Amino acid sequence: MPFSTEHKRKFNNLQEQLRLENRHQLKSKANGGNTILFVVPPEDEDNYLDEALILLEDASFIDINKLLVSYVDRIGMDEFKEFYEAYESNKSEVFRKNKYDERVDLLDMIIAEIEKAYQDNKIPVLIHTGALYGTGIENVNIMEHPLIMAHKIPLVVFYPATHKNGELYFLNIKPASKYRCNLID
Repeated sequence: MPFSTEHKRKFNNLQEQLRLENRHQLKSKANGGNTILFVVPPEDEDNYLDEALILLEDASFIDINKLLVSYVDRIGMDEFKEFYEAYESNKSEVFRKNKYDERVDLLDMIIAEIEKAYQDNKIPVLIHTGALYGTGIENVNIMEHPLIMAHKIPLVVFYPATHKNGELYFLNIKPASKYRCNLID
């Protein structure tokens, strides 16, 4: 699918912000944060990702869908189902541990992948972030992680969202938090 002027504008803006000489401006624009939210219409996400794979040569793409499946596989389907049903009223406990829990949770897995990208001197790009909906893990939990906040390389989050009444909504459902990030919309 050919990209429109709007698509090109957004990618040009992203590439400009990712240029080494422009990265220092991000934290001042993003309230001290180190994240770029790259807003994409949910129905057009795959087309944006196809273009990103071509344009962002120095990126490491971290697929939240795949990490979610890996998380379930790590626990085992039967145990996961039992765990999920046991926390019927608080699904976030299934994906995000409390301070007393020692297990590796989905947030730990996401941060570990971002850390690998940083170690490889790559720009971490989170894709398919809609998979986080209902897990209790918010994008802000990732954006405000000390690893991301302190690093020289920004985190890019492909953010499936739309506008309603002048507000940005994650997956057309949840009002978006634009704090600690720079928005490319």
